[in-house]
Amino acid sequence: MPCTHNHSPAALPAMPKHNGFTLVEMMVTLFILALLTTVVAINVLPNQDKAMVQKAKADIAVLGQALETYRLDNLRYPDAGIGLQALVTPPSTSGTRTQGYIKKLPNDPWNRPYQYSNPGRNGAFDIYSLGADGAPGGENENADIYGE
Repeated sequence: MPCTHNHSPAALPAMPKHNGFTLVEMMVTLFILALLTTVVAINVLPNQDKAMVQKAKADIAVLGQALETYRLDNLRYPDAGIGLQALVTPPSTSGTRTQGYIKKLPNDPWNRPYQYSNPGRNGAFDIYSLGADGAPGGENENADIYGE
């Protein structure tokens, strides 16, 4: 005798749905994220040091140009006592300049002021950063950064 019961899909008992992730899925995901983070850190962090050195060199070049303009107006570079602060205030000797040579003094990429010496090691002046460690001398990212 044939079965007369109706076995439609709606009549079957429903399988319970599992929401969420298994421990293995979570561990695989965390491993992949850790691996990606390591790869990015290895490739990006050295470039950050290079970028900070390049920014310091660019700032030093801008400050050097401002010092040259200062010299044209005042017939001398600022002495070491006033230093780079002279670039922010308008000169008293020039009747045409109503502003300073730069709007504000930038800090180096490590958030310390740029150094200025007059006379310089090989010229009229030096503008430099003490590098990442903030101390004279050093190597690699800790080396002092002078303008070209």
